[in-house]
Amino acid sequence: MKFVKAIRKQAKLRLALTGPSGSGKTYGALMLAKGLGGRIAVIDTEHGSASLYSHLCEFDVLELEPPYSPERYRQAIKAAEDAGYAVIVIDSTTHEWSGSGGCLEINEHTAQAKFRGNTWSAWNDTTPRHRAFIDAMLQADAHIIATGRSKTETAQTEDGGRKKVVKLGMKTEQRDGFEYEFTCVLDITHAGHFATASKDRTGLFAGDVQPISEDTGRMLREWLESGAEPTPEPEQGEVLTDARKAELEEMALCAVDEFNKGNHLAAAAIYGELTDTEEKLHLWGLLREESKLRAFIKANGPAKKAA
Repeated sequence: MKFVKAIRKQAKLRLALTGPSGSGKTYGALMLAKGLGGRIAVIDTEHGSASLYSHLCEFDVLELEPPYSPERYRQAIKAAEDAGYAVIVIDSTTHEWSGSGGCLEINEHTAQAKFRGNTWSAWNDTTPRHRAFIDAMLQADAHIIATGRSKTETAQTEDGGRKKVVKLGMKTEQRDGFEYEFTCVLDITHAGHFATASKDRTGLFAGDVQPISEDTGRMLREWLESGAEPTPEPEQGEVLTDARKAELEEMALCAVDEFNKGNHLAAAAIYGELTDTEEKLHLWGLLREESKLRAFIKANGPAKKAA
């Protein structure tokens, strides 16, 4: 384990756009996508509503039909990734949770079929499927804009002995904690496509009510691209652990022992067992230190060591 200095790196956007029906989620998502730039794919579960805005920007659409299972959402996301889209709009994620064939229905059916009606136990089966959908969004090699329907939560309180109903805020029709997964969550609360950020890791919105526009997407893109270049992950086999190096030293000793016995082919076979180039190079370096292995080196030398 090793701690390193924290550096904000360039990343893909993970943004949730929530609001009640008719608040302008689809419009806002497309404006954001246009500002981010690049080819846009829309996964539409709202019966073709995205196509009504085809005049706003150029995009391709997949109209996803029921059942709205997590697996079908994942397939749609993967299809968009494979096609090389820069921005994927998921409009909306609510159906994955509470739509026909979504997680709530899946859990009820699972409870009846496997757990004698115990819906609590059934979540042991349903939750991993929902989690896989979340992971597909988080790991996608594209900007993700996910919309979600919300409804106003209210509560009855007493004020001076008189009862009244107060608004507690908006609740997204998705699993509790859904918003934790996103870089930003913008809640549409006013007419005219205005939104307020209920979650903002960018610091761009400062809690103020702002209009969603193409400029909002450009602003987010500039922030995303202002981070440091991401460090590529090392390829498998690039770094040898101390334990693996010790194993290779044992193999080198065995090769020397076989060679001293006159079993030159057996010595060469030990080297040939390795398929990882870095491991071959490491073992080769160990063998080259043995002066008695000239014949082995001649038969398995530089021209063949990385084969």
